[in-house]
Amino acid sequence: MSAPAIHPSAIVEAGAEIGDGCRIGPFCHVGPQVVLGVDCELVSHAVVAGDTRIGARTRIYPFASIGHPPQDLKYKGEPSTLRIGADCLIREGVTMNPGTAGGGLETVVGDKCAFLANAHVGHDCHVGSGVIFSNNVMLAGHCSVGDYAILGGGAAVIQFARVGAHAFVGGLSGLENDCIPYGMVLGNRAYLAGLNIVGLQRRGFAREDIHALRRAYRLLFAPEGTLMERVEDVASEFESHPAVREILDFIRAGGKRSICTPRETAASGGGA
Repeated sequence: MSAPAIHPSAIVEAGAEIGDGCRIGPFCHVGPQVVLGVDCELVSHAVVAGDTRIGARTRIYPFASIGHPPQDLKYKGEPSTLRIGADCLIREGVTMNPGTAGGGLETVVGDKCAFLANAHVGHDCHVGSGVIFSNNVMLAGHCSVGDYAILGGGAAVIQFARVGAHAFVGGLSGLENDCIPYGMVLGNRAYLAGLNIVGLQRRGFAREDIHALRRAYRLLFAPEGTLMERVEDVASEFESHPAVREILDFIRAGGKRSICTPRETAASGGGA
C-alpha cells in the first residue's frame, strides 16, 4: 500500500485518520475526527468535517460539504455521526449531514452509491447500497431509501418518508408519502405510476418474478376494500414470493407517512 498523497495547499487536521493510497487534492479541508478509508480521493476544494467515516475508494469532487452540522434548528451541538460506505461517487456541491438527537444521532449511506451534483442527504437519513441520486435531489431529514433506488433530477422527498428498494422517483417529483419497493412515482405531488419495470430488467430480475410483481401490484391497488385488506389477500396468494413479500412487509411496517398510491386509487377512496 502507498502512503497518502496530500497536496500542500490542503489542510488535514491533527487526529484525522487517512488511509493508505488516499489522494487529497488542492484546497481540501479534512477535520480532526474524520476517517478516510484506503484509496479515497478528495479531488479539490472538498470539505469533510465532524465525526465522519468514509469507506474505501470513495471519490469526492469539488465543493462538496460532507459532515457539517445538521440543518435542523433543534440541533444543539450534540455529538453525532455520518457514515458513508465504500466505492461511492460524490459529485460537485453535494451536501451530507450527520444525525441529531431526535433521529438516533447517525446518518448512514451504503456502498456503491452515486450522488450527482448538488444532491443533499439530510440528517438522520438511512440510504442503502447501489442508490443513485441525480442532480439536485433533496432528501429531507429522517428519510430512508432502500438498496438500488434511483431518484431523478430535482426530486424532493419530505422528511420521514420512505423509498423502498429498487424504486424509481421521477425527476422533479415531490414525494410526500412512502414509495413501495419496486414502485415508480411521478409528479408533484407524486403518485404511484406502476412498477419500476426498466429497473427490474436492468437488475436481472426473471420474467416470472416481474409477472408476479405485476399481478401483486394490480391486486394491492385494486379499488375494492381497504389497503390492509388487500395486503392480506395478496399475502395469501404470494406468501412464498420474496419480492412480493418485501412490498407487503414495507406496507405492514408503516411509518409516519401514508403509502403513495395510484391516482385512480386515491380518487376512489381505496386507502388504509
